[in-house]
Amino acid sequence: MHLVIPDLLSPDEVAEIASALPGADWQDGRATAGYQSRQKKNNAQLEEGSPLARRLGEIVMARLERTPSFVSAALPLKMVPPLFNRYGVGETYGDHIDGAIRAIPGSPLRVRNDLSATVFLSEPESYDGGELVLRGDGGEARFKLPAGSMLLYEAGCLHRVEAVRRGVRYASFFWVQSMVRDNTQRALLFDLDNAIQRLAHERIDHPEVTPLTQHYHQLVRLWADT
Repeated sequence: MHLVIPDLLSPDEVAEIASALPGADWQDGRATAGYQSRQKKNNAQLEEGSPLARRLGEIVMARLERTPSFVSAALPLKMVPPLFNRYGVGETYGDHIDGAIRAIPGSPLRVRNDLSATVFLSEPESYDGGELVLRGDGGEARFKLPAGSMLLYEAGCLHRVEAVRRGVRYASFFWVQSMVRDNTQRALLFDLDNAIQRLAHERIDHPEVTPLTQHYHQLVRLWADT
């Protein structure tokens, strides 16, 4: 399962973040990669936990908390604070899978990476290449979203970032530990929640809204870890 959330960030928020990135102090992106991924990763990142990364990450986190589709799809329990990367001409990240567990620097916390997220921060026409490619049983799905839009997908999905051929591609990325570990269960809950919202929108007193809502919460109680 993957989900595109358009316009996660407002144009003003995108502009604020984007204006801070070109002159930032970038480091080798391999610093946060595991041994195997390090061999395939060629990009730059803001230093994890740096004042700038924290400030820009707070903008992303605040917006996530106010985005119902993200909350419904991810059912977040814990999140790794957003990181930021840059791909210049020739830079890429080959096929890889995100690690299962990630430590949060400066704290004893560990996050189980159930979901990965990428927030695109460059307009598609400003660079060539740089597509985020997800590989699954149905083949490949390619994404190059407008600035401010986010892609949420399973962290265990094989994926890559194509080489940038022109311009610069900026993005934010992070991982989510869901209250519901199982991807299929989480997808079922998301579909059920959407169906309830559609019925309620059509008719607030629809007779199926209350029983379906009861079933939804019963399933959450059955499947969720807190």
